[in-house]
Amino acid sequence: MNQDVLIKVDGVSKKFCKSLKRSLWYGVGDITRSVFGLNSSDKLRRDEFWALENVSFEVRRGECLGLIGHNGAGKSTLLKLLNGLINPDAGSIEMKGKVGALIELGAGFNPILSGRENIYNNGAVLGFTKTDIDQKFDEIVAFAELEEFIDMPVQNYSSGMKVRLGFAIASQMEPDILLIDEVLAVGDMGFVIKCFNRMDQLLQNTAVILVSHSIPQVARMATKLCVFEKGKSKYVGEDVPEGINIYYSKFGSRITNFYNHEKATLEAIWIERPDSKMDEINGNKLVPYGSSIKLKFRIKTNLAINSPLFYLAFFDREQRNFAEVIQSESDLISNLNLEKGKFHEFEVMFEEIRFSQGVYSITLSMSGILLNSRETIFRIQSAIYFQVTGEIHGWAPIQLQPQFRLVN
Repeated sequence: MNQDVLIKVDGVSKKFCKSLKRSLWYGVGDITRSVFGLNSSDKLRRDEFWALENVSFEVRRGECLGLIGHNGAGKSTLLKLLNGLINPDAGSIEMKGKVGALIELGAGFNPILSGRENIYNNGAVLGFTKTDIDQKFDEIVAFAELEEFIDMPVQNYSSGMKVRLGFAIASQMEPDILLIDEVLAVGDMGFVIKCFNRMDQLLQNTAVILVSHSIPQVARMATKLCVFEKGKSKYVGEDVPEGINIYYSKFGSRITNFYNHEKATLEAIWIERPDSKMDEINGNKLVPYGSSIKLKFRIKTNLAINSPLFYLAFFDREQRNFAEVIQSESDLISNLNLEKGKFHEFEVMFEEIRFSQGVYSITLSMSGILLNSRETIFRIQSAIYFQVTGEIHGWAPIQLQPQFRLVN
């Protein structure tokens, strides 16, 4: 595989102004200085801020760089710089080869033209001839699944149809560089899977930059990672799990404020390790992969509650429910009668936590019998967070480690 550098970003910075009026005034001044060959000031003026500051990295052919960070961290600004939509205030960007970009829903489409006409327009912008596009046209339409609608004006397309067409054009024309923003989140799951399979094929000869808040998707695709925080790159490297840990460490523990429910109040909830003291980062307890934990919680009953039952749900950072505990009515504690006004402490033992690296939360729900009928006492979404550490980071939250052997 040709491992030449297709994207080189060196010390790139970009500043914006919060005030539209001042932004226009600063723009006039900067243009005037450039006319006379003077450089713009590298210092921030009133109401200005660095959207990107001194960012550097390289992406070679066959590599996928994942860009992750909180909203407003600078990821989309960087993609616009890479695509030539805006210019940097400092530093340099080198791009080699044809660039395919899907960085904004519907960007590059003429809404009054048909899907067919937009395919040819976009292909021409990418630098392909009409003959090249003719050869790829059927593949683009088939990939986008728009055979029945290809001659309909794009302004009548749904958001999902625009994404399918945009990605089909950008990927089927086999660019040297492919830039993809969060827009893939608009597509249905079947199409998203098809997109990632297509990117797997492209990675043989393409440099890909992927921006996504879906960390499992980034973990699946990225060969290297860049973590942004407030316009600065806090981590750039090929150790993707390490970069993801740095990203997760920026999230503080968000313990729910426990409200005084009419029937019962969750006074406290915490996690312990039965075998050792627990470390923590930003308030999140650190759970090593495969270790045992105890979940403990203390409840004050505001009414007399009989036969309590608890429900636990595990959520990943994307708030996907991937595991749950449904307590059986034959469980011993379901025979309890909880007196009004008393504090009751419970614990749940989990022998092995086999989750991939990342931050998870637990939702707690309680039901009980009041006046001869079972009712929901309370439900608290993401009542507590914890972070799993270890060597394994995969697309799926649960990581199994079976033994393999040759039988024939």
